Amino acid sequence: MPENDTTPPPHGPFHGAAPAPTPAPGPPRRGRRMLVLPAAAAALALGVGGVSAGYAFARQHPAGSSGTTPQSSNVLLTPGDGYSYGQDPGVQQLPTSPYGYDGGDWTGQGSSTDTTTQASDSQLTGLVRIATTMKYDGAAAAGTGLVLTSDGEVVTNHHVVAGATSIEVTVMSTGDTYTAKVVGTDTTDDVAVLQLEDASGLDTVSTDHDGVTQGEAVTAVGDGNGTVDYLSAATGSVIATDQSIATQSEGSAAGENLTGLIEISSDVVGGYSGGATYDADGEVVGMTTAASTGGDVVGYAIPIAKVLSIADDLENGVSSAAYAYGYPAFLGVGLGDGTVVQGVYDGTPAADAGIAAGDTITSVDGTTVTGADQLHSLVAAHSPGDDVRVTWTDANGSSHSATVTLGKGPVA
Repeated sequence: MPENDTTPPPHGPFHGAAPAPTPAPGPPRRGRRMLVLPAAAAALALGVGGVSAGYAFARQHPAGSSGTTPQSSNVLLTPGDGYSYGQDPGVQQLPTSPYGYDGGDWTGQGSSTDTTTQASDSQLTGLVRIATTMKYDGAAAAGTGLVLTSDGEVVTNHHVVAGATSIEVTVMSTGDTYTAKVVGTDTTDDVAVLQLEDASGLDTVSTDHDGVTQGEAVTAVGDGNGTVDYLSAATGSVIATDQSIATQSEGSAAGENLTGLIEISSDVVGGYSGGATYDADGEVVGMTTAASTGGDVVGYAIPIAKVLSIADDLENGVSSAAYAYGYPAFLGVGLGDGTVVQGVYDGTPAADAGIAAGDTITSVDGTTVTGADQLHSLVAAHSPGDDVRVTWTDANGSSHSATVTLGKGPVA
């Protein structure tokens, strides 16, 4: 992805089959900023377009910029780019990285006593590497997850899997790889539950039940910068508890407010998202989810009690405005502000029906479509595999109708 391409993304929610271009960075400013988690917009996953994860996760920001700036703690790998430790092609660069790893310890920009090393065998117990494919964005991403049950229930951050069309999970202690399906997601608290297919006898994480206090020693373990072969361990201590951070909007993706977080001094970098924050006893006290950049790096983790409560809700199908289940229905068109199709994804129901860029969607199942939001809602009301009747007018004014079977869309 060219770093200096200033071509704006297409108007509206359609971003095509490749990551959108990276905006040129603005002038550098001073201070610390929040490295937090942009989530792919639900509109894309529901089949009417939305900010592509490849765009939302690929914004470059200047080193040392100030303000509350969103950056994901997962790693975006763009097709065709080489990848090695300390390089994040296609993902926002941390001002404090790359760390020059020489096979031993390396020190980031946190406390002078905080270091990052390769995770030990005991720290790998119950941890997984999550690799997602974003078919419609032409991108892939990597993050970390925690195994909660021996038959393969895994919890991670929502933003690690947002926009994914397929997910593979590698158990780090054994090297075994499984296909994963999304059970459910919580977009408000940035939590997702996955289920590994045909898994059994897995080691699980050991979770803490007492909570943490300021000054307590912790270690964040995760897939630092997408290293593939091992996980990294960053030592630190608890700076504060019950912290709130705000994310800045990214493209068309709205900002978020995350609350009740544990603030830690560990040098959290890209790929730690969804990983473990351990206490001195080796128990998971939180799920790492965000970090700051510039100046002294601090990380943020969702308390494990909150993670487990949300995971239990999602496993049991609890209804909540913040919860979504499975994969959404997908039509495969992108609209601007109106009803004119800006583009159609290849191999989708819309493409198979003959809908093309420049056509105007007029109705779905007899309901008149007046704009992108309404089409979003009409598609969202269905499930993958449902048949809907779509009517549209082509650029010459001729009307067409077809019954299409909605596909499985990217994770909302």
